[in-house]
Amino acid sequence: MTQFQTPRPFDTHTDTLSRSELRKRLRQQRRSLSYEQQQQATEQLALNLLTHPDLHRARHIAIYLPNDGEIDPLLYRDIARRKGIQFYLPVLHPVLEGKLVFSPYTDNVELTANRFGIPEPDFSKGLKRPAWALDAVLFPLVGFDESGGRLGMGGGFYDRTFAFSRLRPGLAPKLIGLAHDFQKVTRLPTEPWDVPLHGVVTDRRCYRFRRSSMA
Repeated sequence: MTQFQTPRPFDTHTDTLSRSELRKRLRQQRRSLSYEQQQQATEQLALNLLTHPDLHRARHIAIYLPNDGEIDPLLYRDIARRKGIQFYLPVLHPVLEGKLVFSPYTDNVELTANRFGIPEPDFSKGLKRPAWALDAVLFPLVGFDESGGRLGMGGGFYDRTFAFSRLRPGLAPKLIGLAHDFQKVTRLPTEPWDVPLHGVVTDRRCYRFRRSSMA
């Protein structure tokens, strides 16, 4: 496959741009990718996920439906489920504000748009899997750095849902962010409520973070 030109990163601007400004610019870069560039990234991401050591024994994996230029994990899902892996989609909890539950993602699942316009299974239908019962969670990033710092959309849903992993790391699934490789910046400031990642997988490589950074 031919390589496409990586958009200019913001490595030299992370000390002056606010998180909201950086988020806006990285999202704009992400949305500017052509269909062909997204397809290539999808294929490379799938290959990297299929060979990722943290996913070899995973049988219950949460995933997401891409939008806003997010890197697409669905090719990986289509291949991996042939091995018996069960996938789940995040669903906004209607009572526990700001938290997620996870619903099985099957071919016949009905999806409706939530309040953010993102398709999700109906909360009232089917069994849900609690966050601690997942083996791995793959979720989209807006930005990340090589130390495990991450930038999301700002809603804090994953941080609230997996806050328990700080106190009981043995119960936590592998938390792996997905992104285009150009979304990596030199350094991101961390917040006290940020739940650290085990790693990030992009269309170009896998980044794994030491357990000591999860303290």
